[in-house]
Amino acid sequence: MPRIKIIEHNGTEHWIEGAAGTSVMGAVIAQRVPGMIGECGGNLSCATCHAYIDEQWLPLLPPPSEHEALMIECALDVRPNSRLTCQIKINASLDGIVMRLPEAQL
Repeated sequence: MPRIKIIEHNGTEHWIEGAAGTSVMGAVIAQRVPGMIGECGGNLSCATCHAYIDEQWLPLLPPPSEHEALMIECALDVRPNSRLTCQIKINASLDGIVMRLPEAQL
């Protein structure tokens, strides 16, 4: 299974694994990584699965949909590398991807 490195706002690192085809958010929530809420369950109706994708991994992701881009605007401390992890599907090419969590989800 592909591995994902999640770094909490305080610098604590977590390596998690996720099955191909599932969302990063689902894997993070299932493995109880602190700092991600995923309130809407992946229905793209909140921004509580917001994360910053390390720059070198961005080209491997499809661009955000228009709806995701609008929801990202609702997140706190949005940056150019902000994404909603419910919209990122795990696949073999993302093995080792690094994501950082914001200080707060809202």
